[in-house]
Amino acid sequence: MAIPGYDASNVAEYALESAGARVALVAGVVPDEFGLEKSVSEPPAESLADPIDLVDSEDLKAVEAVRIALVYDPSRLPPGASPTDVAVAVETEDGWDRLLSTVDLEETTVTAVLNDRPPGSTVVAAFDGSDETTEGTDRSDGTE
Repeated sequence: MAIPGYDASNVAEYALESAGARVALVAGVVPDEFGLEKSVSEPPAESLADPIDLVDSEDLKAVEAVRIALVYDPSRLPPGASPTDVAVAVETEDGWDRLLSTVDLEETTVTAVLNDRPPGSTVVAAFDGSDETTEGTDRSDGTE
């Protein structure tokens, strides 16, 4: 899973295939314990998949890029919702914040690329029917 603009040899990749979650990152320090696991956190009502924990993400240092890709279940979208109204949401102290995201309709994945570590360690694919997203939401036609 490449991160546009970065040499693949500098990208560390992690996957939790059973949950359809993938993370790629470029960072000066990636702790050995970093990884992905299913979360015990209560997902938001708009969740389209099970939440995932980014283990030891707070110990990432000198982060240049993080790419989070999550599979979602389009059948969980509310009636009449657009299949492009999906975003990666991250749990913060104030609730669930939606990140700038791109939807791939063919693969039923949603991807967020950040230039720093996420503002929380639990992420989920969620319905994004509002315009209230962290740095906006790119509603893509499935191309990246």
